[in-house]
Amino acid sequence: MSATFATSTDAAIPIDVIASDTFDQFTKHAPAQTVAWAKANGFTGKLGEVLCVPSDDGIARALVGWGTSAKRARGRLHMGHAAVKLPAGVYEIASGLNGAEKEEAALAWLLSGYVFDRYKKKSAPKARLVAPNGVDAARLEAIVAGDFLTRDLINTPASDMGPEMLEAAFLKLARDYGAKADVVLGDDLLVHNFPMIHAVGRASDQAPRLLDMVWGKPTDPKITLVGKGVCFDTGGLNIKPGASMGLMKKDMGGAATVLGLAQMIMSLGLAVRLRVIVPAVENSISAGAFRPQDVLTSRKGLTVEINNTDAEGRLVLADALALADEEEPDLLVCKATLTGAARVALGPDVMPFYTDGDDLADELTAAGTAVADPLWRMPFWDAYEEMIEPDVADLDNAPAGGFGGSITAALFLRRFVEKTANFVHLDIYGWTPSAKPGRTKGGACMSARAMLQLVETRAAK
Repeated sequence: MSATFATSTDAAIPIDVIASDTFDQFTKHAPAQTVAWAKANGFTGKLGEVLCVPSDDGIARALVGWGTSAKRARGRLHMGHAAVKLPAGVYEIASGLNGAEKEEAALAWLLSGYVFDRYKKKSAPKARLVAPNGVDAARLEAIVAGDFLTRDLINTPASDMGPEMLEAAFLKLARDYGAKADVVLGDDLLVHNFPMIHAVGRASDQAPRLLDMVWGKPTDPKITLVGKGVCFDTGGLNIKPGASMGLMKKDMGGAATVLGLAQMIMSLGLAVRLRVIVPAVENSISAGAFRPQDVLTSRKGLTVEINNTDAEGRLVLADALALADEEEPDLLVCKATLTGAARVALGPDVMPFYTDGDDLADELTAAGTAVADPLWRMPFWDAYEEMIEPDVADLDNAPAGGFGGSITAALFLRRFVEKTANFVHLDIYGWTPSAKPGRTKGGACMSARAMLQLVETRAAK
């Protein structure tokens, strides 16, 4: 599905956006009927309030509460309230917002139009918005289309989104934008030296695979996106308890997010040479499953002692990152639903990222702030390196003790990126636990808008 702006029309219903502290000022200039109706209905400009002012033949205008600056700072995408509360019709923002606020409001409106109705019919919001003046409507529509792709992929259960179906979605995206795509399947992973991807996925009835897509001119800056594609994670022989397995259809959220981001980049025609790499597997249980205490040899040659088969994401990413690093891209981005420790540290709404580049970190933080896609830098804490170094092998996939779990996972991944100067790893959640403005409950496209903003800036240089 997609969301688009309404065609500009003289019949659009005007929206007045009113902050709590400007309501009195609004009443001095608004029509008397509007003021009387607002007061009669107790409208004060509280954040999330929506009130339609009637006319003889329908709705004269809509009032949207914008609250206080302190309240707005506690959240984002607040225009999503209006998008889902207003009745069917075409609306336009008439007053109350400046240029930057209009862009976020327009984005919030479109993002609020998402519904996942593959298995159960649901109604999308029927209120539509005319793109505000000065807003690049086509760009926002492209961003939202990529966001919706990510949400659809994550929301689809593993019964319909296993490695085979993820490959199909990957190849469709490549075809749609004229990208070159390759697949390394099953035992060919051993032939082409992806042993850890093979080991993690070999127990499933759907063979593991490495998906690789290239788009753009080879002379443009090289951007490589790597996404964790564990389509379902039972935990393997270290099987998860039921409560922990409940959301494991979203363990391919990293892959879904890089595909959504890739669609944004390609649909906008950015001047980059884009590469997308996804190790697609299911971490299942069978006689062929990899075991605790096994020692695996990676593509890079580093050996890994398996101390928990439920720490499988870093294994498949290690082989994929080693491949990506071989051509030394200008920017290498890893996105993965990797650790519960990240959620404990920052909760479900803020995504931690890791990079050794201070300038890159500043760029990414600023980009996230600019597009209401919050990120927080976490440290590659070198003192913890010894925690991932067991006696038996070069690396430990699950250090004992559990301290600094998101950091030690990031350090593990960094061991497989040696040549690329600009590397960033994002430990995403990929899920919205409860509905919020612009974000329905379920799959979530986190960090993609921030990364797009950064890529756009770099492509323009």
